Amino acid sequence: MKHSSLIVLAVLGTLTGPSFGQTSLTVYGIVDAGVVYERGSATGNVTRLTSGVQSGSRLGFKGMEDLGGGLSAKFTLESGFGTDTGALGQGGLLFGRQAWVGLGSRWGDLTFGRQHSPHYVALDQIDPFGTGLAGSSTNLIPTVTRMNNSIKLSTPAWSGFVGELAYGLGEVPGNSTANRQIGASVGYANGPLVIRLAHQTTENALGSDNARNTLFAGKFDFGRAAASLGVGLDRGLGAARSRDYLLGVTVPVGAGAFLASFIRRDDRSALNGDADQWAVGYTYSLSKRTNLYTSYARINNDPGTAYSVGNATETGSGDKAFNIGIRHKF
Repeated sequence: MKHSSLIVLAVLGTLTGPSFGQTSLTVYGIVDAGVVYERGSATGNVTRLTSGVQSGSRLGFKGMEDLGGGLSAKFTLESGFGTDTGALGQGGLLFGRQAWVGLGSRWGDLTFGRQHSPHYVALDQIDPFGTGLAGSSTNLIPTVTRMNNSIKLSTPAWSGFVGELAYGLGEVPGNSTANRQIGASVGYANGPLVIRLAHQTTENALGSDNARNTLFAGKFDFGRAAASLGVGLDRGLGAARSRDYLLGVTVPVGAGAFLASFIRRDDRSALNGDADQWAVGYTYSLSKRTNLYTSYARINNDPGTAYSVGNATETGSGDKAFNIGIRHKF
């Protein structure tokens, strides 16, 4: 037992030793667990304990080294895991949530690796549910959460204006288009107002077709409440077409906040399979790091459609879901 402890200490020493050369090194994370009640599935109702209902549970490391002359090196490694089982998330990837390294300067950041898409960042910013809980906008609004093999250029805020440009290499021999991803966004954030216009193009495995998602997202904080608006234009593979609309509100109530949203998916394909989602929720802060949450959402599907109510880490199984749980940040 003593020899095992010495080995562990030695390994930890090798991992932490280089950090002394960093300008900063931060270990952070989220532990989230809740009870999920799902109803309306063709396979039957289900109740389970789930990890990552409001926010995906994660363990992350981020650091920065000052290289002088206004230049810095930076990185982020973020691993998702299941609080309920302890298993790795994102299909078992070690750093499935984020894994990137790059350079930063007063002109912006240039980063390389597995990173969030500009389209997802815009959607998450205006969704009252933060793309989590039963009311997650991703239940009806398609988005690419992360881009593999990506090169991203992010500008700093210039008088409130920001921008992102990301290119994900498909890495298919002899076909530079296959599996390629391109994302971009421009926005403005100043005081209570946030506006973003984002676009994502994703090529199929042959490079013969692509999905395109465009989102106009806005949020305004009136003080007593914040209102959100999102309009999406989506072209999927083949003949899939839709327009998506999001209306949301966040109302501070005591130590918590009341959340509500309505999402309309207007299908423009031959199927004409529309869907509406109604969602309400409440979060209560026990401290700056810990909060309780509860939420309920219901999707009304047209005949021939089967959109389900998920949360931050799951797609869900039925058209109705209720969540209650706890989230801790560290």
